[in-house]
Amino acid sequence: MFTDKGSFKQAYLKKLMETEISLETGSLLDKYKTLVTLLKEKIISCRALTKEESANKKRVYYFSMEFLLGRLLNYYLVNMGIEDLVREGLKDIGLRLDDLLRQEKDPGLGNGGLGRLAACFLDSMAFMGIAGHGNGIRFKYGLFEQKIVDGFQYEVADNWSKDSYPWETRKPDKSIVVKFKGNVRVAEEKDKLQFYHENYDAVLAVPSDIPIISYDNQRNINTLRLWSAEPLSTGLDLVSFNRGEFRQAAGIGPEIEAISYVLYPEDSNLTGQELRLKQAYFFVAAGLGSIIRAYKKRHDSLANFSRFVAVHINDTHPVLAIPELMRLLIDEEGMGWDHAWNITANTISFTNHTILPEALEKWPVDLFRSLLPRIYMIIEEIDLRFRERINSKYPDEPELLENTRIIKDGQVWMANLAIIGSSSVNGVAALHTKILKEEVFKDFYRVFGYKFNNKTNGINHRRFLLAANKQLSDLITETIGQAWKKDAMELRKLRFYQEDSSFLERLAAVKYHNKEGLAKYIWEKQGLKLDPSSLFDVQVKRIHAYKRQLLNVLKIIHLYNTLLNNPSSWFNPQTFIFAGKAAPGYRFAKTVIKLINTLAQKINNDPRVNKILKVVFLENFNVSLGEMVYPAADLSEQISTASQEASGTGNMKFMFNGALTIGTLDGANVEIKQAVGKDNIFIFGLTAREVLAYIRNRNYRSWDEYYANQELKLSLDQLINGFFNDPTEEFRLIYDALLIYSDDFFVLKDFSDYLEAYRKAQLLFPDRENWNRKSLINIAEAGIFSSDRTIRQYADRIWRIKRPY
Repeated sequence: MFTDKGSFKQAYLKKLMETEISLETGSLLDKYKTLVTLLKEKIISCRALTKEESANKKRVYYFSMEFLLGRLLNYYLVNMGIEDLVREGLKDIGLRLDDLLRQEKDPGLGNGGLGRLAACFLDSMAFMGIAGHGNGIRFKYGLFEQKIVDGFQYEVADNWSKDSYPWETRKPDKSIVVKFKGNVRVAEEKDKLQFYHENYDAVLAVPSDIPIISYDNQRNINTLRLWSAEPLSTGLDLVSFNRGEFRQAAGIGPEIEAISYVLYPEDSNLTGQELRLKQAYFFVAAGLGSIIRAYKKRHDSLANFSRFVAVHINDTHPVLAIPELMRLLIDEEGMGWDHAWNITANTISFTNHTILPEALEKWPVDLFRSLLPRIYMIIEEIDLRFRERINSKYPDEPELLENTRIIKDGQVWMANLAIIGSSSVNGVAALHTKILKEEVFKDFYRVFGYKFNNKTNGINHRRFLLAANKQLSDLITETIGQAWKKDAMELRKLRFYQEDSSFLERLAAVKYHNKEGLAKYIWEKQGLKLDPSSLFDVQVKRIHAYKRQLLNVLKIIHLYNTLLNNPSSWFNPQTFIFAGKAAPGYRFAKTVIKLINTLAQKINNDPRVNKILKVVFLENFNVSLGEMVYPAADLSEQISTASQEASGTGNMKFMFNGALTIGTLDGANVEIKQAVGKDNIFIFGLTAREVLAYIRNRNYRSWDEYYANQELKLSLDQLINGFFNDPTEEFRLIYDALLIYSDDFFVLKDFSDYLEAYRKAQLLFPDRENWNRKSLINIAEAGIFSSDRTIRQYADRIWRIKRPY
């Protein structure tokens, strides 16, 4: 790359000259873009070597609706081992690297854990020498940019690429035509049925490629390919324009481009549902078309396609890859059904990420058949053949037949299609996979038991520890050496220092430094002064009822009441930090955000308590903000209703950075407890088995909890009795959800146990050496939650790939 700062300076100054940017008068944005362009050119030259070396490798294509990359410049400098060299070189010519880093925006390509997991997996594939490439949509406006005004969430378009995105390379010559609507003509030719899609609406899918480069492995550079929807013709209808019919003159361009405008458009109406279904088909059709085109350049026949290509679908959004691959093989390549099905089922593998019914996608048959007529025909045939198989093997089990159908109740069930058409079906934590087998997909597990397996999620420890927490990384490296950067299991060597008071003090000093940094950020953004010596209790994640931010809020209300009634009972200051977005149409979640901000306003302005308690809601949470929050947390809130969180990955990011977890036995929390031991985590609440039993038996009454616990009753009553000076009774929606509508996520049932677990954390925190020891143990045992381990398991057991590392 660059051997010394002199060669870097020479190359950078030359690139400034080539782009006609003045070192003296050019903007910081232009200088940032120039630096990225220079690095990207170097990376692309390495990519050419990667292509040559991987020509005969099996390739993995990871299809995901989300890829939450975060900012790339600093991370790639770390990965290439040139961060210090570039920093010093820029300093010599009067520039500060940190100033250029601040010019980069987070790409709006994801929402939460699903997208960040996909980005971590791409990184680990690159690190381990796997030819693994991402495939998604280049959303022009992302999800949305969150603004908090008077405590309410407002959504504005996230125009993240308005100044261009220098990491991407647009490749119009690689475009694919995607077809919607129209009709299918069936003809018999040479004793075979031929299918011709006619009178369709054509959309041009134009790819942009982003290089994926991991730590110390510039010989294996992969690609994230993102597709933009564009009209085939961009010409202006001049006749309509001259008549003043400007909208007609623009043609259908805006309608087509809307396909790649926004992630998860509102789908409470038919128009929104159609747009989401278009998105789901658009990127799998473009991606598979591109994959087959590239494959045919390297191979004479598609007969061995599944030996050289693995297509992995990340949740149900890309499930249409199954019928689309069938369409390509049958209609475009002339294969028979059985041959095409054998290739498809052996090529595609599926990860399920949820048990929530609303997230297991279903599409109205009428909409589906109209929008994707040929794909619907193929799904009908898959469903018919599968039902015939079930009838033959299980002739007297109509319930099994009904539960496993793809098309039923006027809808197309995407999870059912995914299981039938994939070679592997995996959950993302041991508990989650158990629930899939025994509850959600128990009928499929009877039929396809061999397909089901677990691959517990992991996170990229080089991103969220090495790059995001430099002081901690330096301390670890000084103590146990460099090996942990490539093998996270090496972190276990830190256990040798858990009784070393000097090391524990240095660990605490790093945490305090990170808390000071976050406190400074909050002061600059909100004018709120935090005490870095206070307990930083953090819950940052998507706002949803099952994630139970509300349980945390009720705890804080209770603590506020306690402090007012008995000030002498208090012992140490606490800071409660929230962040996360609510879906635009999700009124309950948006009301919870308003409640958090209203409570913050009340506590932070009450002189009786505001030196002891603080509450903060951080606006517009994203990867970059997370990289500031995770290293600063003392306590990580992972308090979802047991059985509802598939895995969680925020819990792992906090763990790598030394936070202690307070949580339920849900998702990967179960495995974190196994890793660190029950004394180094605060566990509370119902188990998954107990939750599922309550749901099955319908014998939980939230009113019983309300009347049995006077402290809880007071906190709930304060939602509606004027305590919050809420004349519109905004929070009655929450009160009613907990009491009138049965408290679906067992907030009240778990309240007392949660409070008891929190009291244990409160009591432990002042015992600094003991707390720091537990923090060290969490870091030392986090290695198993590296995405390297996860991808190694995918490669060995699902994709069947020979990997170099």
